[in-house]
Amino acid sequence: MTEALTVTQLKKLKKQLLERQSELEQQLATSDGLEQSMRDSIGELSLYDNHPGDIGSELFERGKDVALNENSEHNLEEVLIALENMETGTYGACIVCGKTIPYPRLEAIPWTKYCVNDVPDPDKSYRRPVEEQLLWPPFGRTSLDEHSDETEFDGEDAWQVVESWGNSDSPAMAEDPSSFDYDNPYIESDENVGYVESFESFLATDLYGNARYVIRNNEYEKYMDSGEGDHSLEVTPTRHTKNKQD
Repeated sequence: MTEALTVTQLKKLKKQLLERQSELEQQLATSDGLEQSMRDSIGELSLYDNHPGDIGSELFERGKDVALNENSEHNLEEVLIALENMETGTYGACIVCGKTIPYPRLEAIPWTKYCVNDVPDPDKSYRRPVEEQLLWPPFGRTSLDEHSDETEFDGEDAWQVVESWGNSDSPAMAEDPSSFDYDNPYIESDENVGYVESFESFLATDLYGNARYVIRNNEYEKYMDSGEGDHSLEVTPTRHTKNKQD
């Protein structure tokens, strides 16, 4: 059983907490400009530009400042709670197991609420969108290509559809600039979409399967040029019409 904190120890810890409170309040008081929009802070008429890299430095610095500011606010809240707990006599007890936190740990982190054994996992985020509980696993981990029995539209397919409309890739971004192809700039751009075998994209029938049609698209031309098909096998559907009497 850990021994209770002595009066001397509590006084020393309270002094540390008050010093930390003053330091944090001073930091927050000097964090001017974060309440302004980036457009106003950098003096631009609009943040929309030809390339996101044009304001990349400003965006990085703004994100860093906001993160540091939020961290200071969170730390200040912890310090104030610790000081309040000192007044109520509940300071130094782990909020999970209820045991007294050892003095060496409190001396290092006087605002801590946990003993070493009950510290929450720092890698677990509690600020994720609630929708992820339904859509688990999140986008980016839903590629089903490695599963031979899966054929549905997956995360990789979703990205391919979006990427086919354009991205920021260029020869400068390619590992081998000489091999970059503007006609196929996205991953697996030659992959068949909506069909497996090429002939599935250009062979069709009517609603009842009676008439056969050949749609002479790009896949059809490639199929024929490769020597796979035979033009003589094409059948043009007969259209039946009634003779009108004059």
